[in-house]
Amino acid sequence: MNRISAEEFKKADKLPLMVVLDEVRSLHNVGSVFRSSDAFRVKGICLCGITATPPQPEIHKTALGAEDTVEWFYYKDTREAVQHLHQAGYTVLAIEQCEGSTMLQHMELEKGRKYAVILGNEVKGVKQEVVNMCDGCIEIPQFGTKHSLNVSVTAGIIIWEFAKKLLVEK
Repeated sequence: MNRISAEEFKKADKLPLMVVLDEVRSLHNVGSVFRSSDAFRVKGICLCGITATPPQPEIHKTALGAEDTVEWFYYKDTREAVQHLHQAGYTVLAIEQCEGSTMLQHMELEKGRKYAVILGNEVKGVKQEVVNMCDGCIEIPQFGTKHSLNVSVTAGIIIWEFAKKLLVEK
């Protein structure tokens, strides 16, 4: 199936994307984000605030070992993560429904740039003070009666869109 080993993964070129989890409470959601991040070779994950960190059996249950391949960092406060990412040259985008947000299908990315996306708490979303620090907001269009998606589903959609635009569409 042309799968690479964990050691090959660590040495491989990565998608220039950091995924930031802002106060995500479900360890299964965290594990799922690790697994999607592994699938698309995301640069890393920032786990912030109450977001659990590996090793945890509940994270492993959905990550299936991706918590050992994807590099991760912990920040007590998401604002600290955003500051660090800005200093490292990342364009930081909140995945949130907000005034002036860009619909995902209209998102334009520049090859050669580094990006970070912030996904928020399952109930409250990305904290407003964190949104205010971002370079923009991306919104996933939705056509049903609900106006939110599970954070791990959102992560999968967003990560795939970045991979598609930065790696697949050449």
